Order: sequence, then structure tokens, then C-alpha cells
Amino acid sequence: MEYSINTRPLLQESDSEEENVDLRTQSYQENVVVRDNKPLFKQPEPNDKFNLAYIIFYLLGMTTLMPWNFFITADDYWMYKFRDVNNNFTNLMKNDGKRTPMQAEFPSYLSVASSTPNIAFLLLTTILSQRISLQFRILGSLSCMLILFIITTVFVKVNTDEWQQTFFLLTLCSVVLLNAFSAILSGSIFGIIGKFSPKYITATVGGQALGGIFAAIAQIVSLAIGISSQFSAFVYFMIGNLMILVSLVSYVVLSRTVFFKYHISEKTGITVNEFQTELSRPRIVNYSTILRKIWTYGVSVFLVFTITLSIYPGVSVLIESEDKSSGSAWTNTYFVPVVSYLLFSTGDYTGRLLAGYFQKPKKGKWIIVINLMRIVFIPLLLFCNAQPRHSNLPVLLNKDYYYITVITLFSISNGYLANLSVICAPRIVDQHEKETASSMMTVFMGVGLGLGSAIGLLIVKLI
Repeated sequence: MEYSINTRPLLQESDSEEENVDLRTQSYQENVVVRDNKPLFKQPEPNDKFNLAYIIFYLLGMTTLMPWNFFITADDYWMYKFRDVNNNFTNLMKNDGKRTPMQAEFPSYLSVASSTPNIAFLLLTTILSQRISLQFRILGSLSCMLILFIITTVFVKVNTDEWQQTFFLLTLCSVVLLNAFSAILSGSIFGIIGKFSPKYITATVGGQALGGIFAAIAQIVSLAIGISSQFSAFVYFMIGNLMILVSLVSYVVLSRTVFFKYHISEKTGITVNEFQTELSRPRIVNYSTILRKIWTYGVSVFLVFTITLSIYPGVSVLIESEDKSSGSAWTNTYFVPVVSYLLFSTGDYTGRLLAGYFQKPKKGKWIIVINLMRIVFIPLLLFCNAQPRHSNLPVLLNKDYYYITVITLFSISNGYLANLSVICAPRIVDQHEKETASSMMTVFMGVGLGLGSAIGLLIVKLI
């Protein structure tokens, strides 16, 4: 490719006005597309000392979904709170081994109460992100989450046997508020993470899945040491309080680093093509323009979470071991937390890590096609041993290894496709559009969570 170079000295006057006109005309006629993506006028990028920003983004990613992860994995605690208090059996279920209506339906109601405020507040955060400071959004949401989690911890020590339905409603209200502030935090974090390299996007998205692993392990450990449901839940939620507090302090530290300030600044370096565009028009964020660029990736992440939440955790938590009647600790105590929570979270985390290294396919339309293929997991999990069953739907996959295989593939594909969409979307927009594009992706995610949760609640009632 040939380049036209103007060798005239910068301050030399031209001999005539005609020559000036000729030079301007020539410069427009001989424009070439420069494919060199080396930055123009870019300041030297500061180093992420000790990978501090990477670690903190991991922690913040864990915290964005911490209310969801901690509430859904505290299954033993909710089974205790919503047990049938009129029988004298120590079993948390009824004496016939089946869950009470509140026990069976709580995971699905929890999903709806978590996802509905997510949609509204993710959208609100996207619209108001340019008007409300980043510091106020992140520090304010973390502080409110900490207060609500402390209240949740206090309720562990309160006897609610005489007012279970009221406690059921209060818990769901607390979940709504927690997830509203969690959505503000998530929308703000994902808004700025689009300005960083894919390494940091993977750290944040991977942190969400790692939070699920952490919550599942905490629950399993509390069960293993044989303490009561109430005391284990108290320790469990205290760990959550500590996590939020550490995240709050960590963000304050991160926001003061040169590395962080460099990336969120609007003055960071831009490429030649972006520089030419910026000369011709003002830096205006147009939502419809951004939406036209990223809609395929938005639809992809919407499909990921719609399909996943329609069956997880509402249905998956009801799937029992084939040998539950044996009364062993594995089938009665550890099967659900290990397989439904820990295995799923581990597969989800693995998929998100893989997307950070192998970003194929990159076109949004192909990602949509692959997502539509994941619908097959819904009937597969419904044919597993989900109990109680009120319909004539048969149990075809009655072996534990069938369920383990399906949930593993289901979780890995969820993590891979979710992270792939989030990584690809900010790459196809201009520098000043990256924050809004990333925030829009979280809105698509929130809508998927909401619709999937509603479908999940319906499926649980129809099984």
C-alpha cells in the first residue's frame, strides 16, 4: 500500500490561494484506509503493579452476584425456616420426604425477586451513568448492600416459626432491595470494564462465577462440620458481610491508582481511524447508534441467561439422587449443594475462563445460533429426577451420572457464551461509546435473568 506524504514545511506560506485549494483537494482525494491500529498521541500505559487491579476486579465481580449466590446456596437454611413446624420430625422436609409448598417454590420466587429489580436498575444505571458519578454509584451501592446483608444476618437469630409467611415476604423484599443495589454496582462495573483489556473483562466475569463456587464451598463446609442450620447460616452470612466490606475498601484503593485513572479517563489514546472520526463530529453518545452495533451480542447474552434461569436453580435444586431412599449423607445432605451448586458454578467459571482465551465465534449471529441450540438442556433437565412431580412428565434420566453430565455441559456453555458476548461487544464501538455499550449489555443480561426466572417459576408449578 502506498502512502502520500506532504513534505512542505509546517509553517511555510504557500505562493498562492489556488495552491492552498489544490492541496486541500488532493488531501481529500488521496485518503487511504490505514489499517495500522497503533495508537496516535497515546500516553504510555502504566503498569498494573502486583496485578492489583486484576485481583480487585475479580473481587468486585464476585460481589456483583454475591446476594444471588449466597441466597440460592443457603438452601439448608431456607428449608429450615420454611419447614412444616407442626410435625415433630427432625427432618427439614415433611415426614413423607417431600418439600412443603414454601420450600419447593422459594428458589423460583427468589429468582424472580432477584431478576426483576435487576432489569429496572440496570436500565436506570445505563441512562444515568453520565449524570451520576462513578464513585457515588459504586460506593453507595456497596454500602447499602452491606446494611441489608447485616439485617439478613440478624434475622438468622430470630425465631420466625409463628410468622413464616410474613418472613417469606420480608425475605423477598430484602432480596429485591439487595439486587437493586447489586444491579447498580454491576452496571457501573461493567460500564467501565469495557475500557480495559479483555483480561480484566474476564477477571470481572470470572469473578461472578467464582463467587458461586465460594458460596457453594462455604455451604458445604458448614454442613460438613455438623453445626445447626441456623448457626451455619449465621457464619455463612457473616462471610458475606466481610466480603462486601473488603470490596468497598478495595475499590477505594483501586480508584486511587494511576492504572485505573488512566483507563477510565476520556483522554486515553485512540487509533488513527478513531482520531479522524473525532475530528469530524463531536463526542456524542447516541443510544440507538450503539444499539445497532451491538444488538446481536445483546441478544446473545439475553438468550444465555433466559435459557439458564428458566431451569436453574428453580428446577435443578429439586433434582434428587437416584439413591435418596438409602438415607446416606451424600444423597440426603451433599448431593444438591455439590452437584446443583458447586458443580454448576465450577463449570460456569471454567466456561468464562475459556472464553478469555478462545474467542470463537466472534460474530454475534453465530453466537445467537449456538445459544438457541442450548434450549435442548431444558427438556433434558426436566427428564431428570426432579421432585415433587405433579404432572405425568416421566423421569427418563434417572441415573445420577446422566444429571451430572447434563449440568456440566449446561454450565460450561453458559459461562463461555456469556463471557464471549461481553468481551466482543465493546470491541465494535468507538472509544467514547464503550462504557454505554458495556452497560447496555448488562441490561440485556438483566432482561434475560428476569424472563428466565419467570419461565422457571412457571415450569416448577407445572412439573
